[in-house]
Amino acid sequence: MLLLALDTATPAVTVALHDGERVLAEASRVDARRHGELLMPAVDRVLGEAGVKLPSVTGIVVGAGPGPYTGLRVGLVTAAAFGAATGAPVYGLCTLDGIAYAAGRAGLDGPFTVATDARRKEVYWARYADARTRLTAPAVDRPAEIAERVADGPAVGAGALLYRDVFRDVPEGMPEHQSAGALAALAAERLAAGDPEFLASAGEPVRPLYLRRPDAQVPANYKVVTPR
Repeated sequence: MLLLALDTATPAVTVALHDGERVLAEASRVDARRHGELLMPAVDRVLGEAGVKLPSVTGIVVGAGPGPYTGLRVGLVTAAAFGAATGAPVYGLCTLDGIAYAAGRAGLDGPFTVATDARRKEVYWARYADARTRLTAPAVDRPAEIAERVADGPAVGAGALLYRDVFRDVPEGMPEHQSAGALAALAAERLAAGDPEFLASAGEPVRPLYLRRPDAQVPANYKVVTPR
């Protein structure tokens, strides 16, 4: 097993290579406006550090969001291109699941919430029974609207840190952004367990979790300036 994992759904552009037992190399940089510029150099750096060529990769793991439209699609398109070029299966994982898994590895136990910054004064969030078990579908809401639903237990992620008036229990030492290393480790665990749903996902294009319409839209009543 040799998994190349990447995620661009949060401000962190993160890439890792995992051999099924451990992370061989990882690179992450937080920059919400430069996903397209930073991703490929990070891939090159990780593969070079591990001494691996792209055709040797046996699987591609990509964070499927939720996340802003522009940043998220950079990772999804890149993963699809790698899969087409190498013939390796492409597996999509919810970005929030990767953060939850990383929180579990950092020592968080019991029910908790993962929340990332969705901009527009909103958060992407989901509730978890533990690091591997999501209780609710990913959603996007204003923090005040979900205050009662997230009041029971701790919360992790950049969204929780940003809205401390709602997410009042944010333990120290927990992940703020996505880690491709954690995402790859979660994928490796599911592959090793023969998770049928996860295995089957490789046969379909990864569906992005946008959760809302993109900011850029065609005007409803634009003026035609070309000759008829």
